Amino acid sequence: MTMGQYETAVARFREWLDLARETEGILEPTAMTLATATASGRPSARTVLLKQVDEDGFVFYTNSLSRKGRQLAANARAALTFFWAPLMRQVMIEGTVQPVSDVEADAYFASRPRLSQIGAWASQQSEPLAGREAFDASVAEVEARFADMAVTRPPHWTGYRVRPDMIEFWQGREGRLHDRERYYRGENGTWEWTLLNP
Repeated sequence: MTMGQYETAVARFREWLDLARETEGILEPTAMTLATATASGRPSARTVLLKQVDEDGFVFYTNSLSRKGRQLAANARAALTFFWAPLMRQVMIEGTVQPVSDVEADAYFASRPRLSQIGAWASQQSEPLAGREAFDASVAEVEARFADMAVTRPPHWTGYRVRPDMIEFWQGREGRLHDRERYYRGENGTWEWTLLNP
């Protein structure tokens, strides 16, 4: 079966990610800049980790009450950027965002280290903090609450799937004569491909 342009783009991303994982000097190959915006269009960006990629999209996990979670609730679009400096490669992704299913979120949460699970309960992510002591006390309270039992997933902690409508591959070259290729959803809904000027 011949792959469509979208499937080709996803397969190519996986190849680039696999090479990044094998390349010395890339400490976090799944690190990506996540850009979101408020309903009025005010943008913000931060680094998160990619946890899954497939034909349905690119998945990361976070606190839904955090700044990014609130922005995604108000404006369900996002952009992702991967930059692997030793390879002089970058991938940019833009698309709509949907929460993952509870089944997916539960399964991933169960796979996390216990201290990370506790932190998901203890942290009121993005909210002001009186001092480190207050956070440490919150961690201790959660540890006591879940002593001798599995830590369940907090209702405010989940995953988000970015469903692309654009994936762009950038390969750096000498003299800034770079290669740029864009896969994108056209006006009729089908995926197309084009070269771009560097």
